Amino acid sequence: MSSLRKFFVIGNWKMNVDKNRINGIVKMMNNAALDANTEAVVGCPSCYLSYAREHLTPNIGIAAQNCYKVARGNFSGEISPEMIKDCGCDWVILGHPERRTVFHEPDSFIAEKVAHAQEAGMKIIACLCETTEDRQKERTKEVLFKQLKSLAASISDWSRVVLAFEALWASNTGVLATNQQVQEALTLVRDWLRNNVSDKVADTTRIIYAGTVSSSNCREMASLENLDGFLVGGAALKPDIVDIINSRRSHLSELTSLRIEEQQG
Repeated sequence: MSSLRKFFVIGNWKMNVDKNRINGIVKMMNNAALDANTEAVVGCPSCYLSYAREHLTPNIGIAAQNCYKVARGNFSGEISPEMIKDCGCDWVILGHPERRTVFHEPDSFIAEKVAHAQEAGMKIIACLCETTEDRQKERTKEVLFKQLKSLAASISDWSRVVLAFEALWASNTGVLATNQQVQEALTLVRDWLRNNVSDKVADTTRIIYAGTVSSSNCREMASLENLDGFLVGGAALKPDIVDIINSRRSHLSELTSLRIEEQQG
């Protein structure tokens, strides 16, 4: 990881929380000694954005999990970047693999949402997705480059964008991507930025991994050359998130130390 890029971890709560569960996560994260060298963010359901912002400490950012491509209008069920900002939050996740695969959002639609979110002053976690079929048919490069080309055309300020690569075939499937597979994909993304945008963008844009990440594998993965952090799913709801945020620290985290003490006791 380059010193130009601050380590970044986002724990995405998806549709797995209510106020009671948020209270537990908030207490855990607010009381933890989080690494100041890591930018920590949580992905929150839209109905709880204000609640989470009121209770989490200011050093933890909050992201909406999606937004629409215009500021307002007759679009029932949608949320705009302007509404997200009104809740006190300045991040949004766009193009998440679940939006791409479950809700069938095409690259063009995701690009429109990215463009408007940038115009509205939001900071964006823009997701790239490789499915099981993509991996089996050896079309990783083709798929990632297609998604990158669409995203790049909609991005005017790369300093406010984090790219998240998810190997969907290694997310809650029982299959783990090897460090080499992750590194190869991240290198493809960074090389594409260098060849198609600029050296500056390639050197400064944070590229994070979104797959199965936990306390047990985060520290080793955090040392990968082109990896600048993680987008975390299930572990975001557990104490593991503290270890993942602190995975760049040279010493053991609070959670790991506690586990060792418990084993020795």
